[in-house]
Amino acid sequence: MELFDVVALALIQGITEFLPISSSGHLALWPLLTGRPDQGVTMDVAVHLGTLVAVCLFFRSEIVKLFQGVGDIFKGQLRSPRATMVWLLALATIPAVIFGLALKLADAQDALRAVAVIGWATLLGGLLLWIADRSATNRQEAESWTTRDAILMGLAQAIALIPGTSRSGITMTMARFLGFSRTEGARLALLMAVPVILAAGLVETAGVIADGNLTIGTELLLGAALSFLAALAALATMMRLFAARWTMLPYVIYRVILGSVLLWIAYA
Repeated sequence: MELFDVVALALIQGITEFLPISSSGHLALWPLLTGRPDQGVTMDVAVHLGTLVAVCLFFRSEIVKLFQGVGDIFKGQLRSPRATMVWLLALATIPAVIFGLALKLADAQDALRAVAVIGWATLLGGLLLWIADRSATNRQEAESWTTRDAILMGLAQAIALIPGTSRSGITMTMARFLGFSRTEGARLALLMAVPVILAAGLVETAGVIADGNLTIGTELLLGAALSFLAALAALATMMRLFAARWTMLPYVIYRVILGSVLLWIAYA
């Protein structure tokens, strides 16, 4: 893969993974709209690894608490706040794992990468985000996360396997509908992304190893490093804007414009 493609894909993945605008949709569009060669599974795994490290570093205090929660579970302290968060994150991950395996077994991933599918998912997901953001009550904190909340946000996250939907976008949308503030909803949505990205990466890595194509070269290391830096910068900027009471409107406008352009390309 040429250096230009590695840099472009790493920056696209890093910037869009945790913003509510869909990284998978942008990655799928890169070869479709530019005519550049498809990046392949190995590069996808590398850039996702970079973003995984970024979110774990950004939320390092929460990640430490999750490990402590696992320790609480092994000690039999099943109802401690830290253990409860571990259980709820596991519960929220199940729908995405089931849906992801179903898509893989049905070999439906390529069909979902069509420009029309990405366009509709981008547009409708943006409008839904706008409705949720305007109607939210900001009455809940992350510590008040319940089993019902985890299930509903987990089901929303499963829908994000459709390119263009955006994992962070749809889970933030559900969080806003449930009454979480933008900052708290984003925190929960991004913590939910950790086990899903890890599970998807392990599955894809296992497939690459089985095919005998795992060769860690300079381009993969560069892709992972650039996606890490871009994701860390994007995360910090988004959370700072939410803390400053910015709304979701900029992301909604971007999604509506992008979705409309994609639908025009698909149907023109």
